[in-house]
Amino acid sequence: MKKITAIGLVVLPLLMSSCGEDFLNQTDPTKVNVDLFYKNEAQAKQALNGVYGQLQGITNTAYLAGEFQTDNTTIDLNPSDRGGAGGWEAFEFSTVNSGNGEIAAIWNNYYATLYNANLTLEKLVDAEIADGPKKEIEGQLKFLRAYLHFNLVQYFGDAVIVTSTFAVPEPTFDLVRSPQTEVWAQVEKDLKEAIALLPAKYAAAGDKGRATKGAALSLLGKTYLTTKKYADAVTTLKEVTTLGYALNANYADNFDPAPAKKNGPESIFEIQYQGDNDLGEQSSFQYVFAPRVSKGAVTGFAAGGNGGRNSPTNDMIAAYETGDLRKDLSLKTSFTLDGKVYPIPYVAKYNYPHTIVQRTNTNWPVLRYSDVLLMLAESINEQTGPTAEAADYLNQVRKRAGLAATKATSKADFRTAVLKERRVELAFENHRWFDLKRTKTPAEWAAFMNAHGAAERAKPTIDRGNVPFNSTDYVFTENEYLLPIPAPQILINAKLTQNPGY
Repeated sequence: MKKITAIGLVVLPLLMSSCGEDFLNQTDPTKVNVDLFYKNEAQAKQALNGVYGQLQGITNTAYLAGEFQTDNTTIDLNPSDRGGAGGWEAFEFSTVNSGNGEIAAIWNNYYATLYNANLTLEKLVDAEIADGPKKEIEGQLKFLRAYLHFNLVQYFGDAVIVTSTFAVPEPTFDLVRSPQTEVWAQVEKDLKEAIALLPAKYAAAGDKGRATKGAALSLLGKTYLTTKKYADAVTTLKEVTTLGYALNANYADNFDPAPAKKNGPESIFEIQYQGDNDLGEQSSFQYVFAPRVSKGAVTGFAAGGNGGRNSPTNDMIAAYETGDLRKDLSLKTSFTLDGKVYPIPYVAKYNYPHTIVQRTNTNWPVLRYSDVLLMLAESINEQTGPTAEAADYLNQVRKRAGLAATKATSKADFRTAVLKERRVELAFENHRWFDLKRTKTPAEWAAFMNAHGAAERAKPTIDRGNVPFNSTDYVFTENEYLLPIPAPQILINAKLTQNPGY
């Protein structure tokens, strides 16, 4: 196995200055010579904050893979502007190829972030920092490195493992991909080391939102579940239940950016954003997901433009049981503008008042306690079949949603019940594609998605304005279980092999 750090066409930044909620707005260390930086705790935290900040860019378009290319969401298509057809629309219609610019952006952003995480880890060794803070910084960086590799291996399969930096760029033109088993092993290693280093909570209020022991345990449990190490998943996830997390009584509180609710008791790890200012740390999901012609009916601001992306599908809307309290909080099926009702569905769970157009305060949840409970239910069922304990974990989530206890008694029925619950509980949080991949073979996944595609072609969720489907739209093949390696990377390095089918 060969571990490297940078990627051919990427001009890697030294650091970025953005970061999380209460630890935002640091001095930009890119203005400082690298050899003169990383000398003390304040500088090391600035560098760490830069890595956190890079997660914002990664997360801003993560819905393309996590939701768009599943049965959860679709497009409010613009008949007069087909500019996105070769880029972001391709994720919806299953026409992604190795020349797709969004694929290149995913690759570049992930490896640029990994570079900075590794650079900071290397410089941390000689920094003059007390042992306690140094361990916390190291633990956070290893959690973040694991999180990045966790996503990369599911996006691309065999992936380039990055655990160090190079002093010169030449070795980066000689990349090789490591087998998935080795990538997963690196994820486990980093998370176990992070668990030993991270606190359950931070003493300083300004550190709220940083990675904790609970975040590392939760991601390790998800790693075990994904790699079908069910006994390890159960043991690990049960540790999370002892750390003081709890379900919010009100589902909507998970997404409310009000200071009293943000990063609340159910939050284990989320990507931090700060809006209502011009500091550049804002989110804008409310605008990206708003119906294209809704003007200010959804966002509150007629200016700024709306994306019409990630719209809930007919199938997603129908997935909620009668009386599910989450449905109206998560999505709307229409909006009213100038007295006219438009039957266009849209994601609503990130929609909250804000004071500046396109600058919202809403965080993006990555790990919530409800996710842990549902992973526990799934892991126990896969290990031993449904038990009272597994049902209790599932029913805690259902009870909060106003639903009756599950009636599933067989292993297969319980598996279906948990996956369905995950779909509605975690809707529009970028879990769906990974869940489908985890629970289906490539052939099963392709058949499942082709059935969904046929339904969308027959009755599109949103009117397409007489734009016909292409013959390749919604035609899923087994190779699309993985994303392609960006073509520009292979052009500069023939050793960086392409995934089959691309």
